[in-house]
Amino acid sequence: MTAYQNIFTQVQVRGPYEAGVTLPVGDQPRSGDPFFVRMLGWIGNAQLGPIYLGWTGVASLFCGFIAIEIIGLNMWASVGWNPVEFVRQLPWLALEPPPPEQGLNIMPPLAQGGWWLMAGFFLTASIILWWFRTYNRARALGLGTHVAWAFASAIFLYLVLGFIRPILMGSWSEAVPFGIFPHLDWTGAFSITYGNLFYNPFHALSIAFLYGSALLFAMHGATILAVSRYGGEREIEQITDRGTASERAALFWRWTMGFNASMESIHRWAWWFAVLCTLTGGIGILLTGTAVNNWYLWAVEHNFAPGYDVSATYVGTPLPVPESPAPPVETAPPAPAEGALTPAPADGAVIPAPAATVPEGGVPAQATAPETPGPQK
Repeated sequence: MTAYQNIFTQVQVRGPYEAGVTLPVGDQPRSGDPFFVRMLGWIGNAQLGPIYLGWTGVASLFCGFIAIEIIGLNMWASVGWNPVEFVRQLPWLALEPPPPEQGLNIMPPLAQGGWWLMAGFFLTASIILWWFRTYNRARALGLGTHVAWAFASAIFLYLVLGFIRPILMGSWSEAVPFGIFPHLDWTGAFSITYGNLFYNPFHALSIAFLYGSALLFAMHGATILAVSRYGGEREIEQITDRGTASERAALFWRWTMGFNASMESIHRWAWWFAVLCTLTGGIGILLTGTAVNNWYLWAVEHNFAPGYDVSATYVGTPLPVPESPAPPVETAPPAPAEGALTPAPADGAVIPAPAATVPEGGVPAQATAPETPGPQK
């Protein structure tokens, strides 16, 4: 008998292609011939296509292509159009926003942020057009618009980083550059500049919702896989007609956690946690530099972080002072040999003449100065 594994689906049911529900009058037809992909069947539905783009989808892809071309060609030009260096340095390449002296100039020179503004315009247009496509497709199929509004929360954070906050700060230079590691470098510098984002309460909420949503999705996914042998993956049916799968899942979590979500409420929990992650993160970034210049000082003032007493004079063990070399001991210069010339002193004093010695017989000895003649009688 064929075995069934619920982590990787080893049995893939193949039937006629699913064309989807009938589209409303006036909509364009779906495009592309559907086909099966076995690798997709390991984790979900193996059918790929057809796809519906519509004019918003086509316009979104067109604007996105222009934005990626501008960013990519600028990065390629920064390495001298060398394809090998472009691939090797791609994680470190960037398209930077205009410098501070440009302010909010919407037409700066291309080399001073003009390309960045153009890429940002087309990328923003692409994202917003895709949001309209998501919203309209849900309405056309009779679905709720939950996906579109969750996407809108992520778009809010994107707009805060690259559009809303730079306008409030009065300079495009406050925006995030396009690039992988340059974007991470901007985040680190942003946190240091404004007193450490760890003390931003909205940043703390954003991280809590980030980890919380990951935990909720992992818990829910594991639970459904655990009860899939009882048909637990048919969650919609078990919302209104609770079966043994949902009963066992609820019992397991009441036993282990003391509380359980229902087949419906777990998705509401996860949806809100995911949406609030980007929503609170955007609020925290929006307040940074506009309302709060230093989050650490703000946290100390509001008893959110401990302050440090700086009134005491003792600040710790003093650093060791390197020993200075001992001054040289001054010694008297050796006495010159009898009859030798005395070296000139450093202060330029007059050298006294040595005393002359006259040997017996009245003839001056060699290498001795003659005696100064006295007055003649």
